[in-house]
Amino acid sequence: MSRIFDSCAGFIRGLACAVALLPMACNGQNAARNVPTQWAPDSTTVRRAAGPEYNRGAVWRFFWGQHYREIWATPVTVPVFRLATAVPGGLVPLQAGGSYQSRTLRLRAASGQEYVLRSVDKDASAAFTSSWQRWLLGGLMKDQTSVAQPYGAYVAAQLAEAAGVYHTNPRLVYLPDDPALGKFRAAYANDLYLLEERPDGNQRTVASFGHSPAVHSTGLMLATIHERPSAQIDARTYLRARLLDVWLGDWSRREDQWRWASFTHAGRMTYRPIPRDRDQAFFLFDDGFFTRIISWFVPKYQSFHARIRPGAIDGLTATARSLDRTLLGTLTAEDFRQVADSLRLRLTDAAIARAFTAGPPETRASISAYFEPLLRARREQLAEVAQSYYKLLAEEAWVVGTDYAERFVLSDAGPGRLRVKVFVQRPNQADSLVTERTYDRRETSAVELYGLAGNDIFEVLAPCKSGVAVHVFEGAGRNQLVSPRQKNSEVSDITWHTSPSGTTINPTKGVTVKTTSDSTVTNARSWLSRYRL
Repeated sequence: MSRIFDSCAGFIRGLACAVALLPMACNGQNAARNVPTQWAPDSTTVRRAAGPEYNRGAVWRFFWGQHYREIWATPVTVPVFRLATAVPGGLVPLQAGGSYQSRTLRLRAASGQEYVLRSVDKDASAAFTSSWQRWLLGGLMKDQTSVAQPYGAYVAAQLAEAAGVYHTNPRLVYLPDDPALGKFRAAYANDLYLLEERPDGNQRTVASFGHSPAVHSTGLMLATIHERPSAQIDARTYLRARLLDVWLGDWSRREDQWRWASFTHAGRMTYRPIPRDRDQAFFLFDDGFFTRIISWFVPKYQSFHARIRPGAIDGLTATARSLDRTLLGTLTAEDFRQVADSLRLRLTDAAIARAFTAGPPETRASISAYFEPLLRARREQLAEVAQSYYKLLAEEAWVVGTDYAERFVLSDAGPGRLRVKVFVQRPNQADSLVTERTYDRRETSAVELYGLAGNDIFEVLAPCKSGVAVHVFEGAGRNQLVSPRQKNSEVSDITWHTSPSGTTINPTKGVTVKTTSDSTVTNARSWLSRYRL
């Protein structure tokens, strides 16, 4: 289910802990938007606030937070966006979309390049499925749109450029009542939007997408890297993007918030991430009496402050946890340290200051004065953040194979240390090493090996008694467990998980056999059901 349903569920749990607030919630604003818009004499720009309805009184702000209400309520000058003249040959609207929170409109140019308009204003109340929920809490949920910085995507794009992370290039525009909108006119006219390139397909002309010849969805990327070993993720680049997320306070990084630039060289495909949809960057929620209480019960609602609490890393990274365990599993603590140090050096004071020259002129000074000191303070914590993040992921490690035949080799690497190597089996040739990592029982309680399809071999070399529990999920194929047969072999804490129709093995010393009904471990396609795609 989408992040909006998750957010609403968490929000409601928090509300249940503060029953006294319900009368106020019923009185939250839920009026139709009728935002004053002042046109320039030449009709090329308008002056308009993104959300004047969020400018509430002192009592409301005390209970429900100051958030970014003043920025939402400040009128800004915005260029008028006309489909016929926006790019050479004009733009044609193709498809309406978006989550329960945002509205999007996909556009196509005569050249074939696609763009997307994303509404600046949001409305999470649409996630409520019953009329009583909308009546009781709809206005309140709409009001909490003010937790997001309406022009944060501008700043985030500039900071991503400084960080060496691919990014979209949002532009703030006003979409008038344009007849060229056709059937989308009533739903989309007369509002503020962010216009961005749509990261999909051939993007050879877009530098911020790495000039990639093929940009893929997360689902296609995951299917590809698990169908064949010749496709891989650039794990360090993905880690840099994830540390950037934490630095920006962007907790909403579920699978669909990413696209993947692919590059092929010498028969191997490498993917690098393109983060998109920065709606929750600089998230500020805990500055009201009731919103602070709610944040105690919804860990992912981590507000943007100067200090990144070590305990906040879990909540800040939770929405992409399965993706992180899959894509970052080959990296060591030293890799995390190096990437964090490199990122910190790239995010200079000058780069931070330069990022705040983007966005509407009317709000630049106030936004810059508020955010620059916070970002500088958070930058100096990146090394600590990276180590906390590493320890969080290392506690339960995943090693995921492909639908090709592989050989997983387990052995001790010293007291309390487990070494796992993964080889691709190659007929009539030596097996090719794909990954190798050593796990320490002081950091890792369990390692889970997923063979997926292919005739895989899981080989245990004695001694293998590190104290790290090993769970082997064989998947489809004719798989083998190769382990010492001697009664005195030092092997322990290995569990072989097989389906009712899977490989039958005889339990040996240190190896336990369990039957599993988990259908996600069969092959690359079934594995995709582990993610919110």
